[in-house]
Amino acid sequence: MDSMVVRVKGFLDDQFNQLQKLQDESSPYFVMEVMTMFFGDSEKLLNRIALALEQKPVDFKSVDSNVHQFKGSSASVGVARVKDVCTNFRNICEAQNLEGRVVQSENSFSITFSPLPFLNMHFIALKCVYRIL
Repeated sequence: MDSMVVRVKGFLDDQFNQLQKLQDESSPYFVMEVMTMFFGDSEKLLNRIALALEQKPVDFKSVDSNVHQFKGSSASVGVARVKDVCTNFRNICEAQNLEGRVVQSENSFSITFSPLPFLNMHFIALKCVYRIL
């Protein structure tokens, strides 16, 4: 699997290359097995995040905890784009801001997005890219 194509698009970082180096003749499916576990765990985390967001009031502590776990697992397998989205999502949780507004004081503009669909979009795109490789 050539991860250089994906790294150019910012999906994967050097950590993924390190995983690839661990794959050898004695474990020819190592990367596939690790990524399969990552995808399964990620789907569970996304479901838990969605449930916590549906609570009235929103359970920001649970959302943040699950996003933190998703960020860590993404970083450990080299999924840079998802890790970065999780970092932004955690900032939104800290502010307890459901709209996801991030105001940058230097430029005086705000960026609005709904974090869970945005995270899901990146996760689905990653799964598609991984299957192509």
